[in-house]
Amino acid sequence: MSTTEAATGTYRVSVERSFIAQHFLTVPNPGPEGELHSHQFRLQVTFSGDRLNEYGYLVDIDAIKEAMDAIVDTYGDETLNELPPFSGLNPSVEHFSRIVCEEILESTAVDVPTQITVRLWEDDEAYASFTTEI
Repeated sequence: MSTTEAATGTYRVSVERSFIAQHFLTVPNPGPEGELHSHQFRLQVTFSGDRLNEYGYLVDIDAIKEAMDAIVDTYGDETLNELPPFSGLNPSVEHFSRIVCEEILESTAVDVPTQITVRLWEDDEAYASFTTEI
């Protein structure tokens, strides 16, 4: 296949950031997670699509970095329970991954990707993710 021919498959572009935030779970019998505690979160945002734009890009990586920097500025060193997006919600990592996904999509112009996945690790062993079509 020449370099000008289109390959079949899926392109993916991912960017990661780390930050610390606090929360406490609000479900019945949360155990020690019901006390205020911190997590060293690792955030990964992945855009996927089957084609590239006219310049050979799936997405502008710098724009994704800027959007993720805004996420870190908003949630880093904060208590999630006290922030408006978590009003009335148990601040689980599952809810957090969806909230971050929605905020990334609101602040980033995308025209080629067809899917976004936000993966949010709360420690070295566990993460939750949220995937949606664009």
